[in-house]
Amino acid sequence: MSFKEKVSEELLLEEEVVKQNEIVLFNDEVNTFDHVIETLVDVCDHTPVQAEQCSLIVHYKGKCTVKTGEYKDLEPRCTKLLEAGLSAEIV
Repeated sequence: MSFKEKVSEELLLEEEVVKQNEIVLFNDEVNTFDHVIETLVDVCDHTPVQAEQCSLIVHYKGKCTVKTGEYKDLEPRCTKLLEAGLSAEIV
């Protein structure tokens, strides 16, 4: 095995180790669609269409994954969702 192959193999192994978490948004009887949509656009960098689709999924299914990534990126976003009065958690 050449040095280049060994380095490439090690890089592939490191990429697989990165754990992806999700922010799950839950339905509630308090927040309006407009508030949820605006918050998802501001906090999760959704497009208005994507935020609207997520809000409808949350409404009809009870929950929806709204952002996927590394925990360190998701934690402040989840905190902002909670501060905005939404129900969310990182899984």
